[in-house]
Amino acid sequence: MTTVIDQAERDRRALRHPEKANRPDNPVLRKPDWIRVKAPMGREYSQTETIVREHGLHTVCEEAGCPNIGECWTHRHATMMIMGDTCTRACAFCNVKTGLPGALDGGEPDRVAEAVAKLGLKHVVVTSVDRDDLPDGGAKHFAETIQAIRRQSPGTTVEVLTPDFLRKPGSIEIVMEARPDVFNHNLETVPRLYLNVRPGARYFVSLRLLERAKELVPDGFTKSGLMVGLGESREEIMQVMDDLRAAGVDYLTIGQYLQPTRKHAPLDRFWSPDEFKALEATARAKGFQMVSASPLTRSSYHADSDFAQLKAARTRA
Repeated sequence: MTTVIDQAERDRRALRHPEKANRPDNPVLRKPDWIRVKAPMGREYSQTETIVREHGLHTVCEEAGCPNIGECWTHRHATMMIMGDTCTRACAFCNVKTGLPGALDGGEPDRVAEAVAKLGLKHVVVTSVDRDDLPDGGAKHFAETIQAIRRQSPGTTVEVLTPDFLRKPGSIEIVMEARPDVFNHNLETVPRLYLNVRPGARYFVSLRLLERAKELVPDGFTKSGLMVGLGESREEIMQVMDDLRAAGVDYLTIGQYLQPTRKHAPLDRFWSPDEFKALEATARAKGFQMVSASPLTRSSYHADSDFAQLKAARTRA
């Protein structure tokens, strides 16, 4: 019986990540105590789940297997993932399903806005799968979602976490014309590891995207995130910090990479809480107005309270 279950699980993962099915297995390291989280449960969690389901939406919380889903959904904070649940890329670290996506759902922006209103969110993060199949990479759909949220919840601030729109001229201009309160695009890792970790992306393209967002809306906030535990060195992380500051990025998040399955990129090591504190101190010394660095930090984790601190930091500056 155990063999049947294990085979079924392997088949399910192969269907979710067909490009990884024939890769050799990598060992999954045991998590240290500081990584462990409580299982999702409770009335508030169920209410958030119900609203997401009723509106036919996807969330990165579920699709990426975020460890913070229990905490965030209990506080009615769900990160909306638009343009479907299937990504056109196959990043080695990511648990989102890969394959050929379907057509865009023209009613999705309004349903996202309705869910945001029902959840009563003061700040919402909207992200997406990569849609390299679309002429603009999905930029217009991002803009329409921002506009729909503003119509239904004018007091809600909107943060977008977008793909890199690689080789899609004019896409960042479309997104920034909608004036998101925060523009986020994650570099994810150091340049040396891009070929293995983000084979479909280019480090300097992502860096330039962040710089361009700041050029288009100088008084807006820009944000980026990194994972550690993939084999990067501290010196390489310092260089990425310098590159982000040169691009005018205001807010940096740093979290621990957690290997989703044996077929994903191998975990090199777990960084300790003290090492994260040191990274945060260094990033603040380099001039970031806001830094969140901890083993469980993710791009949208505590995004609402962090945004309030970010605005306050700019006011003080």
